[in-house]
Amino acid sequence: MMGALALKTGKNQSAATEVHLDISQYLTFQLCGETFAIGILAIKELLEYMPMTQVPMMPSFVRGVMNLRGAVVPVIDLSLRFGKGETMVQRRTCVVIVEVEHEGQQQYFGVLVDAVHEVLAIPDSDIVAAPQFGNHIRSDFIAGMAKVQNKFVVLLDLSRALSVEEMSQLAMIDEASLEFAEEIASEHGNAEHDGL
Repeated sequence: MMGALALKTGKNQSAATEVHLDISQYLTFQLCGETFAIGILAIKELLEYMPMTQVPMMPSFVRGVMNLRGAVVPVIDLSLRFGKGETMVQRRTCVVIVEVEHEGQQQYFGVLVDAVHEVLAIPDSDIVAAPQFGNHIRSDFIAGMAKVQNKFVVLLDLSRALSVEEMSQLAMIDEASLEFAEEIASEHGNAEHDGL
């Protein structure tokens, strides 16, 4: 498990206290050379990258599933989801565990990112609507753009980036499918060993 992240604000504590209702916290991370952010309330955990089990018949951006304390969690490669190349696993690559509501139920997903930066408190007044053109990703995936230290950070709309239809498909992954995938991997490993 990764360590806690520091909260940074551009204002002093007393000013932040006065406008606390107008400030939201976001986790910022690196992806494809750009800085993105997700609302902190949706984030449950940060994990170092670990090998995961691939499941047949899933969309290409689903890198696999991982076992998180007995729960099967699909892991989404956001770079692939955004129509870019596959995320190359490096030293700082990690999985952000997020919670998304779907049809009244909470669903957990892992989101694969290049590196996690920090938690920022961003005033609502610093957030503007996403432009309808010129984005590197679909505009419906963007909740807004925040100006942080003279740069823009893309705020993601997780419910759209993970899409209701695809979440429905991913929600069908259960323990049986995980066991099936692990069984195939085990048989493949045994076949390679027998061939030596």
